[in-house]
Amino acid sequence: MKKFPPKAIFLIFAIFACFAGTSAAQDYLPELVKRIKPSAVAIETFDAKGNTVARGSGFFVSADRVITNQHVIEHSTRAEIHLLDGKKFPVRGVVAVDGEGDLALLQVDVPAGLVRPLPIVRAVPQEGESIVVIGNPFGLEGSVTNGIVSAVREISGYGRIIQITAPISPGSSGSPVVNMLGQVIGVATLQAAEGQSLNFAVPAERISQLKIGDVQSLSSLTAESQRNKRSSAERLYSLGLAQLSRDDYARALPYFEKAVEADPNYAEAWYQAGYCYGVLGRHAEALRAMRQAARLRPDWAETYINIAASSYALGQYKDAVDAYRQAIRLDENNAETQYSLGLTFNKLGRTDEEILAYRRAIAIKPDHANAIEKLGLGLFKQKRYGEAAAIFEQLKAYKPDAKTYNYLAECYIELGKTDEAVESLNSALGYDPDFDKARYNLGRAYLKLNNREMAQVQYEILKNSRSDWADRLLVLLNP
Repeated sequence: MKKFPPKAIFLIFAIFACFAGTSAAQDYLPELVKRIKPSAVAIETFDAKGNTVARGSGFFVSADRVITNQHVIEHSTRAEIHLLDGKKFPVRGVVAVDGEGDLALLQVDVPAGLVRPLPIVRAVPQEGESIVVIGNPFGLEGSVTNGIVSAVREISGYGRIIQITAPISPGSSGSPVVNMLGQVIGVATLQAAEGQSLNFAVPAERISQLKIGDVQSLSSLTAESQRNKRSSAERLYSLGLAQLSRDDYARALPYFEKAVEADPNYAEAWYQAGYCYGVLGRHAEALRAMRQAARLRPDWAETYINIAASSYALGQYKDAVDAYRQAIRLDENNAETQYSLGLTFNKLGRTDEEILAYRRAIAIKPDHANAIEKLGLGLFKQKRYGEAAAIFEQLKAYKPDAKTYNYLAECYIELGKTDEAVESLNSALGYDPDFDKARYNLGRAYLKLNNREMAQVQYEILKNSRSDWADRLLVLLNP
């Protein structure tokens, strides 16, 4: 019998273990699907005459409650759920709706012990995380697709949305998006028409945020939606979100414009229209839309932030200050709002208030590098060089670059600490040898040290690079 050396035996074992691990991973997915499949349902809705209105999917979150998309049940007067084994049960009504999230929580009458609810996880999924979608398009009940979380996007004024690669077929709206632990991370809801791989899910955390109320019949919900025109507006809003998820503001905007036409009292649609206008540089229209959103939801800080941003872009700095201050009254712990307020005060030449705004931003977010930088510049402008130097020393921890060392050196020059200035400027040029302003400052620092030879060297370098700073240094060399 042939004997293998110990290293060879270890290698053979490692290869076998690798293939065994792959097999286990392949076996795990069928087991997971088998476990969660019975928790998914098909949903069929009907009008008053008994005609089918829509078909979709959903899943149990408790023994008698099912989550689905709101658009699956809209325009209907009655609905029923179909279990995987073919059993059918009536939907008693709706106990919660999230229009922006396109979610509806249904109350159903199902015998005890017949179903197993799926656990909900509120944590944000990881990009690249494997997922499974259990859908129930009619005729193909229990259809399974798998893929990964390709992105988790943050949409201003809405929240997170999850982009997945798992295909979603017609009729699968409302399907659970499940991780490899069998936990629901999202609800399948949107599909971009341009590509089958661009599918979206509402994060499961929105399920946990639903406000549960009394059972409302589908017919009364439909009648209420028709009266306030909200249902069709929310569907348009959802289609706009699908485009926002791809950062396509030009394509998203028409959906939000149509949504506010359908329901002029839809604050969230006004907000998203205004946001798109702002990103597209149409700030006058952005102001109009955001002011409508603020009128309808006066307690929404984000609307005032965007009013301020568009006012700033239009040069209306006093209006921007007023809007930022209103946003801060509603949410005083937003560092970015304080920082933006400081930038606006800078435009108005109100340096004391500018400095205060930056200090407040840093108090909220101590590593806010931009606020630290602007605070240092504000203090320098007021000739408070010692305080400015201390701030720029702090900035080195977050932005150790040529500009930071140059700022610090300028403070040292004003404080008469010329040797420290030279050291700092050499550090600046170490980061960026082509930073002409730092080289000019190094030249004038050498002159303060009566080292004309080294100052002349800096001038020659600036001259050879055809820098505008060369003549400024020459004036100091030959006053």
